[in-house]
Amino acid sequence: MFQVGDKIVYPMHGAGVIEAIEEKEILGEKQQYYVIKMPIGNMQVLVPMGKASDVGIRLAVDMLTLENTLLVFRDRELEQSLPWSQRYRINMDKIKTGAIQEGAEVICDLMRMNERKALNSSEKRMLDNAKDMLISELALVKGFTENQAIDFLHAEVYN
Repeated sequence: MFQVGDKIVYPMHGAGVIEAIEEKEILGEKQQYYVIKMPIGNMQVLVPMGKASDVGIRLAVDMLTLENTLLVFRDRELEQSLPWSQRYRINMDKIKTGAIQEGAEVICDLMRMNERKALNSSEKRMLDNAKDMLISELALVKGFTENQAIDFLHAEVYN
């Protein structure tokens, strides 16, 4: 499905590059694994090739898709407020899809809500996690460092 050198996104973990495909024996079972280098956090992750689609790994978006996704910070209207537990569930479902547009919507909505009233600790964590995911893909696609990606996102959100 994926090849060495592909830029991918692993939902709930971030963006990375497939460095290798290796056969490993883990718990007595031999399988082919994607070896994924996650530049932010300097981690290496092993994902069984057969499980990659089950966990939602996808190719990183192209530059045009990224630019269109960032428009959400300019164009999106805040929806009417739902009870926090329902809003949390909806937002978590969006994040779990791994889709960049869904994650950007969560970030946008939670940031706007936070401007009106402080978020609870669960939603603050969710916002931070969603930002980390977007920042990692932004850095990978644009060739930025983590700090450059953070600055770029900040400029998109607040300008």
